[in-house]
Amino acid sequence: MEQNGQPGDRAEQRGPAFCYRHPDRETGISCARCERAICTDCMIPASVGFQCPECVSSGSGTGHPPGANQPRTIAGGSLTSDPRLVTKALLGVNVAVFLAVLAGGNQLLDRMLLFGQAATEAYGPVEGVAEGQWYRLLTSMFLHQEIWHIAMNMLGLWFLGPPLEAALGRVRFLGLYLVSGLGGGALTYMIAAPQQPSLGASGAIFGLFGATAILMRRMRYDMRPVLILLAINLVFTFTWNNIAWEAHIGGLVVGVLLAYAMVHAPREKRKLVQYGAFALALLATVAVLVVRTMQLTP
Repeated sequence: MEQNGQPGDRAEQRGPAFCYRHPDRETGISCARCERAICTDCMIPASVGFQCPECVSSGSGTGHPPGANQPRTIAGGSLTSDPRLVTKALLGVNVAVFLAVLAGGNQLLDRMLLFGQAATEAYGPVEGVAEGQWYRLLTSMFLHQEIWHIAMNMLGLWFLGPPLEAALGRVRFLGLYLVSGLGGGALTYMIAAPQQPSLGASGAIFGLFGATAILMRRMRYDMRPVLILLAINLVFTFTWNNIAWEAHIGGLVVGVLLAYAMVHAPREKRKLVQYGAFALALLATVAVLVVRTMQLTP
């Protein structure tokens, strides 16, 4: 209990705190090392609380030399001053491929689409995954044909990517994105009609949705917003025409499993559990490809 009202008066006089890098932004968050106020764009998750970009980049803030006992993300990744770098790179690649397809026409599109088996009709003659073109699972992840399609996927990437990249670290985040996309493509190859074309980053984006839910649960945040958004996207998945629901579900499942392994792995066995989870996901993808190829080829 405060005496004479003086401490309480001083607290009231201080008023709200504003980010030291963005003075127009009110915030209630401070750097765990230097204690300067930081906004949501400047905060970088650490093992305890958040840190500002300067403390992360210098490795100091409390007198520690660079590289000595540097804090890690909740998944064991390195903290960086730009938690959007990989997100921006992925967005740039998607947009660049979209523009290249607009300029290059159907020839480039046919080479990158995900086909289960050789097609000779509207998209032919082309060969598919069953003929050994496994690379199509990767190229189709960055391929979009309609403006609304790439707009929706890139919007999802921009909102989901930076918090995950900051929490997991760049390498783990990139692995999550790519392996989730491959998992979605593998399930599409396994279940969809062999000559049905598929394209888009939706499998990878749904992997980010699943990972976000796992991360928020681990951090004990309110999960309702992400669950509602995920539910809305699942409704669109199963009600809109010409949507490869297999890619969405495959990416979602892979994203959930990988994120769980990354944020719940015991610290003393963190790398073993995380690398093992990625290896198992890739092995499962290869197994699906082999089994489905054997079914499609005599």
